[in-house]
Amino acid sequence: MENAKTVKDVSPHEFVKAYAAHLKRSGRIELPYWTDIAKTALFKELAPYDPDWYYVRAASMARKIYLRGGLGVGAFRRIYGGSKRNGSRPPHFCKSSGSIARHILQQLETMNIIEVDPKGGRKITSNGRRDLDQVAGRVVVAH
Repeated sequence: MENAKTVKDVSPHEFVKAYAAHLKRSGRIELPYWTDIAKTALFKELAPYDPDWYYVRAASMARKIYLRGGLGVGAFRRIYGGSKRNGSRPPHFCKSSGSIARHILQQLETMNIIEVDPKGGRKITSNGRRDLDQVAGRVVVAH
């Protein structure tokens, strides 16, 4: 019973790691010059420690669009948002960087993994679906 595995059948953590490695190997994503100094959100104190954080975020965003289309920059700002700690004042929810989300969406579009959805946001292309399912299949074989 050899069933083809899709993104829904594999662990999100394993899939994102594998797809980030795939994106890095493909060399089709061009990193902006600011990746080593940018914070991912207003509420962060430091830039990410992982030098490959950009690929990981791109893989995570591609997976989210695969599972649920119609997501745009605003939705991703909310998804990757978190708690802003205000010192002695109470913490509040704060959105993440829109520039990073926008840049990654544009990169995935040029790679033909996602496309603009006429109803709003972005949706996965058939090429993108095939690409992500291929990586998901490799994750299943590896485990």
